[in-house]
Amino acid sequence: MLTSKVKANIIKDARINEKDTGSANVQIGLLSRRIDELAGHLKKNPKDIHSRRGLLQMVSKRRKLEKYISSNGKKAK
Repeated sequence: MLTSKVKANIIKDARINEKDTGSANVQIGLLSRRIDELAGHLKKNPKDIHSRRGLLQMVSKRRKLEKYISSNGKKAK
């Protein structure tokens, strides 16, 4: 689970300007961190099928956001 400090650091690293909190770059950064944490959980708990489904949904959403960035020519970090 992401703490507010970790989330703030990710947003600070991925944002485009000072007020940016929800751009595709920020969303990709947050999703990547959540995916990493959930992958670690699933290595310890291989029978947790519900969490595996959530992981697949997050990976799909991140892939769609990356495709959006690449098609619109926006810079991703």
